[in-house]
Amino acid sequence: MIDLTQLRRDPEFVCAALARRGVERATMDVIIELDRRHRALLQEAEGLRAEVKELSRQVGEARKSEQTTLADELQANSRARGERERVAHAEAEAAGQQLRDKLLDLPNIPSPEVPDGLSEADNVELRQWWPGCESGQPFPSFGDHQRVAHWDIGSELGILDLEAGAKLAGSMFPLFRGVGARLLRALSAYALDQHFDAYEEIRPPHFALTETMTSTGHLPKNADDMYAIERDDLWAIPTAEVPLTSMNRGEILDEANLPIRMTALTACFRREAGAAGRDTRGLLRVHEFDKVELFAYCTPEQAPAAQADILARAEAILQALGLPYRVLALCAGDLGTSSAQTFDLEVYTPGVDRWLEVSSVSWFRDYQARRANVRYRPAGGSPTLVHTVNGSALAWARIWAALVETYRQPDGSVVLPAVLAPYLGGRTTISPR
Repeated sequence: MIDLTQLRRDPEFVCAALARRGVERATMDVIIELDRRHRALLQEAEGLRAEVKELSRQVGEARKSEQTTLADELQANSRARGERERVAHAEAEAAGQQLRDKLLDLPNIPSPEVPDGLSEADNVELRQWWPGCESGQPFPSFGDHQRVAHWDIGSELGILDLEAGAKLAGSMFPLFRGVGARLLRALSAYALDQHFDAYEEIRPPHFALTETMTSTGHLPKNADDMYAIERDDLWAIPTAEVPLTSMNRGEILDEANLPIRMTALTACFRREAGAAGRDTRGLLRVHEFDKVELFAYCTPEQAPAAQADILARAEAILQALGLPYRVLALCAGDLGTSSAQTFDLEVYTPGVDRWLEVSSVSWFRDYQARRANVRYRPAGGSPTLVHTVNGSALAWARIWAALVETYRQPDGSVVLPAVLAPYLGGRTTISPR
C-alpha cells in the first residue's frame, strides 16, 4: 500500500509516478477526495464526542444543584449531539473502508531507476551470460538434437508424463517420473545448500489466510489468478513470498537484527486465468511448480544490497548449471503490483527457441510492510516500516525444460551438469528407455 502521508504531502509527485504505471489521474482524484472526506468526518465525530462529554458534565452539575429543567434541556441536547456523533462516526468508518479498498487496488510507486514503458515489450535488457562469454566466445550454437521440445524429450525418456498429470488434475498440471522427478528434487536441494550460508531455511504452509495474501499485494487485485478454498478462508500460495512476508506481521523488529534473510522451498499454485490464447504446451506455463524463494526484511539503506545479493545468487546458480540467460530491468508498466523495482532472469531454451522467465528479483520498499504492519525500531528512534526484498533462486519447471533441451545428446540421452551429481546419486546421464 502506498504511503497516504506522502500522497497528502506531494500529490503531484505520487500521481505522476503512478501514471507511469497506467493509473489515471481521475482514479487518484477520487482517492484524494475520499481521504479528505474521511478526515473531515473523523474530525466532526471527534468534535461531537467532545461536546457530548462536556454536556454530560454540565448535566451532572445541573442535577447536583437541583436545576432540573436545565438538566433536562442539557440532556436532550447531549442525546441529539450523541446521535449526530454516531452518524458521523459511521460515515467516517464507511469512507475509511472505501479509502482502504481504493488504496489496496493501487500499485506501488515505481523507483526512479525503473525504465518507462507500459508492457513487456518495453523492458530493458541489461546483459546476457553464456558459458565462455567472459573469454569472448560467441553465443552458443545449438545442434538439431538440441532443437527438440522438452515435452517430446520427456516423453521419449519416460521422465515427463503430461497425459497422466492431466488425467489426475487437468491440463497444465505436469507429472514427473523417475529421474525426471529426482531431477526436480536435486535442483531444490542444490539451491538450498547454496543459500545455507546466509538465509534461514523455512518450511511454511502451502496455504495462507486472506489477510496473509493481502499483505503481499496478491489480494485483492490478483484474486482471479489464485486458487481459493472459500469455506476455510484459505488460498493456495502462488509463491513462498506470501508466507515469508507475513512471518513477522504486526511485530516490531530490532534494527540490530536486520537484515533478516529467509529461504523456502514450496510448491506454487497459479490459475493463470489470463493465459488464454498463450502458449501453454509442456512446462512453459503450468498451474503448479516447485520454487526456491529468497526473502529479506531490511532497512531502506540495506535494501539495494539485499536485492543485489538475491540477484547474484540466482545468476550464480544459472552459471553453475551452464544455462545461457539474460537480465531484464522491467519497465514501469510491467512491474508486479507490489514492486517498486524488478529484475527478471530469462533462460534461453533451444528446443522451443524462447527466452523463459525463471526468476523475478523485486524490491518492494515499504509497500508490503505497510499492509503487514512490520516495523523496526532504529537506535534511539521511533518504529518505522521495514523494506522487503524477494526473488526466486530458482523456479524449477522451466529450468527443468532448459536443462533437458540444452544438454540433449545426439543419441537422445541427456547429460546433466556435474554440480547436480551429488544430488542424483552420482549419475548425470538420463538415457533413452
